[in-house]
Amino acid sequence: MSKQDLINAIADAAGITKRAAGDSLEAFIAYITKNLKGGKSVTVTGFGTFKVSKRAARQGVNPRNPSQRISIPAMKVPTFKAGKTLKDAVR
Repeated sequence: MSKQDLINAIADAAGITKRAAGDSLEAFIAYITKNLKGGKSVTVTGFGTFKVSKRAARQGVNPRNPSQRISIPAMKVPTFKAGKTLKDAVR
């Protein structure tokens, strides 16, 4: 599903214009991004939790030259953990 498909689905389900649905989706994404940048987590009850996890530094392999080892630095990555309601709906 693309972003445009999601906007169309939101507009149809809520009975609003595609512009309003797009603006709402953009605001939601911006809010999550802003909070994750600030180190906070965002929980949508029944859906899941967006948070930042720390990935440790590690050694990897250069895919162009498998005999060459490369150093991958530590970094922060966004993660999502599905909530119970979402898990139950998918199962």
